[in-house]
Amino acid sequence: MAETLHQGATAQTARAVCVVVHGRGQTQQDMIDMILSRLEVADVHYVLPKSAGEAWYDAKAVDPLEEGTTRQLDAALDAIGNCIDAARQDGLPLVLIGFSQGACMAAEWLMRGGKVTSAALLTACRVGAVQDDLVRADLAGLPVYTTNGDDDPWIPLWAHRKLVGELSECGARLRMDIFPGRGHEVSDVEIETLSEMLEAAIAGQRALEAAS
Repeated sequence: MAETLHQGATAQTARAVCVVVHGRGQTQQDMIDMILSRLEVADVHYVLPKSAGEAWYDAKAVDPLEEGTTRQLDAALDAIGNCIDAARQDGLPLVLIGFSQGACMAAEWLMRGGKVTSAALLTACRVGAVQDDLVRADLAGLPVYTTNGDDDPWIPLWAHRKLVGELSECGARLRMDIFPGRGHEVSDVEIETLSEMLEAAIAGQRALEAAS
């Protein structure tokens, strides 16, 4: 994995830590421009990992899991997990955000037992085809915010809804937003919700408490 980038409050002064995972063909700077620059939440230390290549894995998210994809996926999840573990600070809440392929990676990491305070999976699905036997973890009330466009060019809506169903079955407490006509981007509504999640983490409150 390429060098991890740090933004926002210093690790010494932060009141929350947030790991942000980029999508296919994107950089850490893309996440800064698309997400971090639009968040108005102080006292957050942002940690941005970078894939070794142009993507965390080469296949499409909904392709059947072949040996090469599984190998790439395992290596990328190990790298992201190591970054998350290195970002942890005793006593501070940890929020995980992923966009597109980064959101798929975040979902897979959670489904393998990864622990965070709350998570936002922006334009995400499981990695693998319908027939693949995908691992699941007990999410035990974890607040998870999931989003997708109704005609996203990379993440089919049916695949996103399948992820939401699995997250619910695993015990996550969910808010799902589907945006008609939204491009492959992050909307103002998503930014507003991310801000609320970070503020809740800082305040020691459960994220998405008011969600229906």
